[in-house]
Amino acid sequence: MKWIAYNKWLFSLWLLFSACASGAMTSQESGNTPISGKLIPAKVPAFVGKKENLLYWLDLTVNQGTNAQLKRMIFRFTRESRISGIERLAVVFPDGSTVEAKKEGADFVVEGLQSLQSATTRIGWNFTLAPNISLTDTFQADEVILLFNDGTENVIRPATSFVNRPALLLRGMGQDQVNTYRIPGLVTTRKGTLIAVFDLRYRNSGDLQGDIDVGMCRSTDQGATWEPTQKIIDMGTFGNLPEEQNGVGDPSILVDSRTNTLWVAGLWAHGFPGRSAWGASGAGLTPQETGQLVLVKSEDDGLTWSQPINITAQCKRPEWHLFFQGPGRGITMRDGTLVFPAQFRDGEGVPWSTLVYSKDHGKSWRVATGAKPNTTEAQVVELSDGQLMLNMRDDRNRTDKGPTNGRAVAITQDLGEHWTVHPSSNGALPESNCMASLLAEKIPFRGVTRSLLFFSNPNDKQARAHMTLKVSSDEGLTWPEDCQAELNSVDSYGYSCLTLVNDSVLGILYEGTRELYFQKIVVKDLLNKMVFPNP
Repeated sequence: MKWIAYNKWLFSLWLLFSACASGAMTSQESGNTPISGKLIPAKVPAFVGKKENLLYWLDLTVNQGTNAQLKRMIFRFTRESRISGIERLAVVFPDGSTVEAKKEGADFVVEGLQSLQSATTRIGWNFTLAPNISLTDTFQADEVILLFNDGTENVIRPATSFVNRPALLLRGMGQDQVNTYRIPGLVTTRKGTLIAVFDLRYRNSGDLQGDIDVGMCRSTDQGATWEPTQKIIDMGTFGNLPEEQNGVGDPSILVDSRTNTLWVAGLWAHGFPGRSAWGASGAGLTPQETGQLVLVKSEDDGLTWSQPINITAQCKRPEWHLFFQGPGRGITMRDGTLVFPAQFRDGEGVPWSTLVYSKDHGKSWRVATGAKPNTTEAQVVELSDGQLMLNMRDDRNRTDKGPTNGRAVAITQDLGEHWTVHPSSNGALPESNCMASLLAEKIPFRGVTRSLLFFSNPNDKQARAHMTLKVSSDEGLTWPEDCQAELNSVDSYGYSCLTLVNDSVLGILYEGTRELYFQKIVVKDLLNKMVFPNP
C-alpha cells in the first residue's frame, strides 16, 4: 500500500507524456520500416526493495496499413552506467503482459515479440534492483534498438537526459501505524553516523495542531541500512490535554562539531483544538498562550535523548505571535557557536526568517533580528569569510512566477543584528513556495580543496516538482545548470535536507507524498563540468 500514492503520480506523468505529440526525439530509421518511436524517462528514483520500478516508456507509432514483425529489442545503457545492481528488467505491454529481458553483456535483450499493426504501442520498462546495490550506482539509457524480421532496424534514443539513481524508502506512509512522515532533517556525526529526524503524523498529513511527535532514526553504515524509529520528542498529555492537543513537530537538527552533542529543536503546540498552530498561537510566553520552542539533546551519538528543554522565554519576545525553528538542520560555526535557522511572526502577525544561536554549547540561547518580512522556513551556512548566509522561503513566490521569483538570501557579519541582501536573492534559485536545504562544505577535488555550497529544492516556479540538487563554487552567486542533478520529477510535499556522508558523497532525505526518500550522490558527478576560478 505504501507505493499507491507514488504510482498515482507516475500515472499522472504517463498521461502528461501521452498528451505530448511532439517535442520528443524520434528514431533513426534504416530500411523501409515505417515506425517511429520515443523513449521517455519517467525521471523518478529507482527504489531498492520495490519489485517493479517503471523508469522508461517506449512509444512506437506504426503507419497506416503496416504490419511490422518485431523480432528483437535491445535496451542499451551509456558506457558510464553501473548496471551490476540491476537484478531484473522486464517489458510491460499495454495488455499487462510482461516479457523478461535477458542480460547479454552490457545489454538487456527481449526476443519473440508480437506484430505491430497500424497503432501506437506504449511499452513500459520495469526495473528491479538488487537488495545489495550501492546507492551511489547510477545508470542511464543510451538507446533502444528494434530489429525486424525483414532485416531492418530502428535506433531510438531518449527524448531527454536523466540519470537513474537508487533510492531507499526510508519511511513509508502507514508504516509503524504512522499516517504520514514529513519534515526531514539530516546530519552526520563525528563518528560518521547519519541521524535523520522527521514528523510522526499519526492520524493525517496535516500540520500542527494535531497528534504529532518527532521521530529519529540512525544509520551506522553510511545510509545503506537504518535502525528502527525512536520517538525523541513527545509531550504526551501535558496539562491533562489529549495527545492531539500536545503536538510537537517541524524538527531541525544540528551536531555540535566540538562536543558531538546532537541537538533537535521542535515546535510544541499546547491546546488550540481544531485550529492551526500557525494562526492560533498568540502573544505571550506560556504554553497556553503561544507555541513553544523546545530542544532535546543526545550525548551518545543518538542512542538516547534528554527530556525536552523549553527555551521559549529565553528567545521569544512577548509581543510576537509565534517563534520557532526553521526545519531541516542547523550548524556549528568555526568558533563553536551553535546556530539554528528560525522564524517568528511579529506583533502584527508578519512572518520573518531569523537565527537562534548559542555561544556556550547550548546552555543559553539568543535570537537575532528578522532578515526579511514575509519569509519563513530558512537554512543557514557559514561562508568562507565567516559571514552567515540565510536562505529563506519567501511568501512572495506564491504569486511571483516571473524573473524575481526565487529564494530570498541575506548575509550577516554579526549573528543577525544586521542583514545585507545577497546578489542572488529572489532570482537565482526558483521555487513555487517551499522549504529547501543548503549546505556549505570544503571538498577535495582535482587536488584542490574547494569551498562549495550545495542546495536542494523542488526546482519549479509553479509546483513542488523536480527535486533537484545544485552546487555553487562562488558562494551562491551562480548555480550552473551543468552541475545539477534532478532526482525526482514528480510533484510531492517537497521538503529536503542534505548532509555530507563522507568527503566524496552527499546524502539527501526528502519528501514524497506522506513518505521520506533517501538517496546518495557522488560529489564529483556534480563537479565534473564545473568551471572553477583560477587559484
